[in-house]
Amino acid sequence: MKSLAELAAIKEKMKHNATVREDGLSATRIVVGMATCGIAAGARAIINEVTAELAKRGLEHVTVAQTGCIGMCKLEPLMDVIVPGEEKVTYVHLTPEKIAKIINDHVVNGNIVQEYTIGAYEKE
Repeated sequence: MKSLAELAAIKEKMKHNATVREDGLSATRIVVGMATCGIAAGARAIINEVTAELAKRGLEHVTVAQTGCIGMCKLEPLMDVIVPGEEKVTYVHLTPEKIAKIINDHVVNGNIVQEYTIGAYEKE
């Protein structure tokens, strides 16, 4: 750094980075179970479909992450949709064909797709 102008530029860049991090905390999160059990059940296809559907719709306020085993292997593939200020929703026995409906109904329009949730499975 050789001038005050360079310092000011670095400060502005860091302000932007801090804003991005803050926005990330308020974004909807989708977490796909990608442990061995999930991968064996088809989770790789699920996470690929989720990222493709989000890109197709241009949904930049949604982050996608993966997690290890959460102990519900018989319900794989599964994913959580976490909307700030709301309860986490766990979708189970997923197929790539179910993803577009979940993204459209839940992520975009705020309507949980009850028939794909862990709650619907527990009622069977």
